[in-house]
Amino acid sequence: MSLSDKLRAYARLMRIDRPIGTLLLFWPCLMALVLAAQGMPDTKVLIIFIIGVVIMRANGCIINDYADRNLDAHVERTNMRPLVSGEVSTKEALSLFVVLGLAAFSLVLWLNMLVVQLSVVGIILTIMYPFMKRVTNMPQMFLGIVWSWSIPMAYAAQLGEVPVEAWWLFMANWCWTVAYDTMYAMVDRDDDLKVGIKSTAILFGRFDRHIIGLFQLAALGCFVMAGLMAERGMIYALGIVSFIGFAVYQQGLIYRRERAPCFKAFLNNNWAGMVLFIALSLDYLV
Repeated sequence: MSLSDKLRAYARLMRIDRPIGTLLLFWPCLMALVLAAQGMPDTKVLIIFIIGVVIMRANGCIINDYADRNLDAHVERTNMRPLVSGEVSTKEALSLFVVLGLAAFSLVLWLNMLVVQLSVVGIILTIMYPFMKRVTNMPQMFLGIVWSWSIPMAYAAQLGEVPVEAWWLFMANWCWTVAYDTMYAMVDRDDDLKVGIKSTAILFGRFDRHIIGLFQLAALGCFVMAGLMAERGMIYALGIVSFIGFAVYQQGLIYRRERAPCFKAFLNNNWAGMVLFIALSLDYLV
């Protein structure tokens, strides 16, 4: 394999070609920074978190593929991943994981000790997540914690503490993540049942759409509470209204539980997060 082919395989392993996960991580992290700063975050903190989100999402994909390397061959959506096809060895994947992990940790060393401590927890959670599919029917709920951990870190970086407001945003993102990752799991449900992978899509069964709706509603309520605690105004409220609209649209997409529309509903959450972040930012500017 040529060097260029190997680099392309590494890029696919890190999902550089599929930025949706990075974007879904970005919006709540950026919202946390804006809320903590009551407007424009510190430039150094902003740059560190932007780079950190990119690195940690890539690292999460690597450890996920490593954990699932013997299962991915049996799942339609994942059977051509680099570790399955042999384009990347397990040793190379683990080496890349360590290098990226050290790079991410070196970034937080520029920040305060509370952020450093929280980052250690974040790395441990990232390593644990892929193995949750073997031991629990609710790996999406664990992913919600991993996916939301940047929120207390962002507040800690900006303020040196993690106020109650941060935990409302944390819970909002946790509920939202469970909702959209269950949509994602609905895409793989048939394959997951065959190979024994656990998910909330399987656990919820015929009530999947209803429970997703409840998590969307809970996320909405927590986003509202975070905004009220931060004394946000009308533009943020319009962002909340748009979030409701996206949720209703996604419910329509997953209604028949077909793979392509369920995946489209999952992807649509990027727009929901982006619009809510823009509304929050404009609310502070105005």
